[in-house]
Amino acid sequence: MKIFTYIFSIVATGLIIYNVTRINWNTPLEGDNTVALITIFAALCAIVLLQILRISKKIEKQSKK
Repeated sequence: MKIFTYIFSIVATGLIIYNVTRINWNTPLEGDNTVALITIFAALCAIVLLQILRISKKIEKQSKK
C-alpha cells in the first residue's frame, strides 16, 4: 500500500507539472486552460486523499501495537 500511494503521488505531481506548462497565463479561464486548471485541481485532491490514506494506515498500525 505504501508503494501504491508513492507511485500515484508521483503521477499526480507529474500531471500538475505538465498542466501548469499548458496554461496560457494571459487568459487562464478560457478554452483549454479550463481543462488544465480542472486537472491540476483534481491531481491536488488526489494527492491530499493519498496523504490521508497513508496517515490513516499509520494510525491503524500504531493502534494495533
